[in-house]
Amino acid sequence: IAAAAFLVGFLCGVVFSAYRLGTGSPTDSDATQSANYAQMARALENDLVNNPQNTNAWIQLGDVYFESDQYQKAIEAYQKALSLNPQNADVLTDLGMMYRRSGQPRRAIESFNNAVTVDPKHETARFNKGIVLMHDLKDRDGAIRAWEELLEINPLAMAGKDQSVDQLVKHYKEGHDKNTSN
Repeated sequence: IAAAAFLVGFLCGVVFSAYRLGTGSPTDSDATQSANYAQMARALENDLVNNPQNTNAWIQLGDVYFESDQYQKAIEAYQKALSLNPQNADVLTDLGMMYRRSGQPRRAIESFNNAVTVDPKHETARFNKGIVLMHDLKDRDGAIRAWEELLEINPLAMAGKDQSVDQLVKHYKEGHDKNTSN
């Protein structure tokens, strides 16, 4: 417990330092952020050598790799976390995001589906499934279905700061109707 508390405190300090140091030029900030991610990854990797059954550390390591665009390493860390706790819909969703970013849209869909199986009300998994279907697999109807299922759970779901999911569905349905009437 003491080691976990130390690690959490250490990571919070690193994140806070990164935030405070982020006032330089963009290049300096990027370099500092990369160094901080590398430092966090090393600390977590060292912790996992001594405690490889630490699901939370695997998740945190996956998150560090996620944020630093190290897709394959994030996938591996999330898979390890899921081998220890396969019922984590958030990790399944993050894994899906990494599959998408690494050019594996079908595996992303599989991961989002697994997340929804674990937690049928998982909004992020449903939304991202629609994104992958629409933009990566060019399955407009499948994307609309995924988003409509999301709207059944939460009619006020948002697609971003300024657009609701129902507006997004309407947009794609109208675009489809216009394309089929031409």
